[in-house]
Amino acid sequence: MSSVDEEVKTQKERLDAHTREIVQWHFGDDTGCQFWLDRKKEFDFDPLTDVNCFEDLRKFPLFEDDWLRGGPMRRWVPAPYQDKPIFVFETGGTTGIPKSRVVVEDHWIDYEMFSETLPDKFFPRGANWLMLGPSGPRRLRLAVEHLAQHRGGISFCVDLDPRWVVKLLKKGKIEEAKEYSAHVIDQAMAIISAGNEIECMFTTPKLLEALAMRLLDEGSSIEEAGIKGIFCGGTEFTQQWNRFACEELLGPNVYMTPTYGNTLMGLACGKPFDPADEYKVTYYAPQPRAVVEVVEFDDHTKIVDHNATGRVKLYTLTKEFFVPGFLERDEGEREPPHEKFPWDGVSGVRPYHVFAKTTTVGVY
Repeated sequence: MSSVDEEVKTQKERLDAHTREIVQWHFGDDTGCQFWLDRKKEFDFDPLTDVNCFEDLRKFPLFEDDWLRGGPMRRWVPAPYQDKPIFVFETGGTTGIPKSRVVVEDHWIDYEMFSETLPDKFFPRGANWLMLGPSGPRRLRLAVEHLAQHRGGISFCVDLDPRWVVKLLKKGKIEEAKEYSAHVIDQAMAIISAGNEIECMFTTPKLLEALAMRLLDEGSSIEEAGIKGIFCGGTEFTQQWNRFACEELLGPNVYMTPTYGNTLMGLACGKPFDPADEYKVTYYAPQPRAVVEVVEFDDHTKIVDHNATGRVKLYTLTKEFFVPGFLERDEGEREPPHEKFPWDGVSGVRPYHVFAKTTTVGVY
C-alpha cells in the first residue's frame, strides 16, 4: 500500500469518527437544534444509534434548500450556542425569499484552515487585501476580512450587490450591467491607487478580468499594481479561463489559486498547480468538516467512477451546521485523492446541464 493509500485510509477513519460525533451533537437532546430534533421524529431510523460511519448518512433524506428560506432562524442554532452572537448569511435571493444560514464561528474556522494552504511567498503575512466581490449579507465579505486579519493584514472592500446585476441581465439591460461592473471596478481602482499597499486579493473571474483590462487601459497591470496573490472563485473558473488568466492577465509572477464554495459548505481548495494538468481546475473539500461527492445523475446514493461525470453532492459536518447530503446545481468529474488532500475531489465544475440554460451567472 502506498503512502497516499495509507493516508486515504486514515482520513476515512477520521471522517467516520467525525460523522459519529457530529450526528450525536445535532440529535442529542441537550445539544441539538430545534430543526433536527423535530425532524428526527419523522425518520424511520434513530440517528443516535444507527449512524456509525459516513456512509450511514445516506439514510437521511436529501437536504432541501427551501428549508432555509425564512425563519425563525434560531431553530437552526444548537442549544449550547443559543447565547452566543449569531451571524446570518444569505445565498441566492434574486427572486423570492433568500436562503439563509446561521453561523457562529464557522466562517472564521473555514478561512483559517484555508489560510494554511496559501503560500507565504505570494500571500505575505501582514499584507493588505482587496475584497473585490459581493458585499451585504454574504459570508464572503466577512470571511475574507477575517482571512486578512488572521494573516496580519487589513481588508479593503468594495460595495457590490450581485442581485442587481442578475436583475439587469434577466431584463436584457446589458449596457446597464456593464455600467455597474465599471462602477465596481472604479471602487477597486480607487483602493489600489490610494497607497493602501494591496498585495493580496479575492475576486471572481469576471471581475478579475475587468480589473486587469482597466489596469491595461491605464498602462499598468495586476503585477505592476503590486498584487502578488489572488484567490478566485466562481462558476466561470474553467480550465480555459484559468489558462487565459495565467498567461494573459497575470503573468508568471502573480499566483492565483482557485476555490469552490458556498454558504452551506464552506470553502474547497484548488489542487496545487501542476503543468502536467494543462490548467485543469480540481477542488478538494475541507474534510472532515465538509465533503464533496460526484454522484450519478439518476441516483444520488451512487458515486461515479474516478474521471467520470456526475452531479456534485455536498455534506456539511460542523457543530454549527449539519447537511447530510445536498445536490448542488453543479456537475463535474470525480478526481482521485491527492497527496496534499487524501480524499476524492471534483474537477471541471460547471452548472448542472439540466439547469444550465436557465442559470444567470451575473458577476460570477
